[in-house]
Amino acid sequence: MKIKILAVGKSKQDFIEAGIQEYLKRLSAYAKIQMEILPDVKLSGSNTTEQVKEKEAEIIWKKLSDDDFVIALDEHGTEMTSCQFASFWDSRLNLPADVIIIIGGVYGLANRILKRADFQLSFSQFTFTHQMIRFILLEQLYRAFTIIKGKKYHY
Repeated sequence: MKIKILAVGKSKQDFIEAGIQEYLKRLSAYAKIQMEILPDVKLSGSNTTEQVKEKEAEIIWKKLSDDDFVIALDEHGTEMTSCQFASFWDSRLNLPADVIIIIGGVYGLANRILKRADFQLSFSQFTFTHQMIRFILLEQLYRAFTIIKGKKYHY
């Protein structure tokens, strides 16, 4: 399975980047995962938050193909337990389509990206930084794959 994570904006905290690299390494035993960092758009006198999201959507849109199974992370998406998340992935392991997971920038994702998504996922009712959620996503992917494979990680 090939999973591509599109994340808007560079990670500015070294401790988060270290965690991301650790889980990318761990996940390599289970799936081919690529994380691509896309440039963010700055809020300015000429850019509203909606314009920022739309300009970021232009960048994201160019990375998608019609055949991709797209998961958008959004605060209004579906919440799952770790075991439900594992089951979600288990049912998709043999799909021919690539899975694209999109993490928006500071202001989230534009509506057209959310509408394009095949699934919208929320990790919590809490708000996390768009940089921190990268680490959380990777840890939960690792947990899901260890659950699927019956490994001793999830108790």
